[in-house]
Amino acid sequence: MNEQFDGLKVMVVDDSKTIRRTAETLLKKAGCDVITAIDGFDALAKIVDGKPDIIFVDIMMPRLDGYQACALIKNNAYYKSTPVIMLSSKDGLFDKAKGRIVGSDQYLTKPFSKEELLGAISQHAMPSRMEQHA
Repeated sequence: MNEQFDGLKVMVVDDSKTIRRTAETLLKKAGCDVITAIDGFDALAKIVDGKPDIIFVDIMMPRLDGYQACALIKNNAYYKSTPVIMLSSKDGLFDKAKGRIVGSDQYLTKPFSKEELLGAISQHAMPSRMEQHA
């Protein structure tokens, strides 16, 4: 199963060091190249160089929150097709709806499981990757 994730670039944006470490460990074990960012501004700076295949972004962050970061990514012609998965400790209907409005592709509630993380990648990043290699 792991070969499919080899070399896949995944960005994890979260102001929590614990969440970043947890996600990074799980993703690296699955063969992904992981780029981490501490907030939306950090993420936007790293997206240009890193060109991730999929982005996991926390909603509650200082300076630039997940909604703002997602909106900026999705409003950029070059990155609008990059899947953005929102991460939140709240499992609220309002948060999910707001995530959809700014263009997020999926919503995961923290703490997420390895299956949820890899499932989101399989669902959103793999189809676009297959197209690139076709």
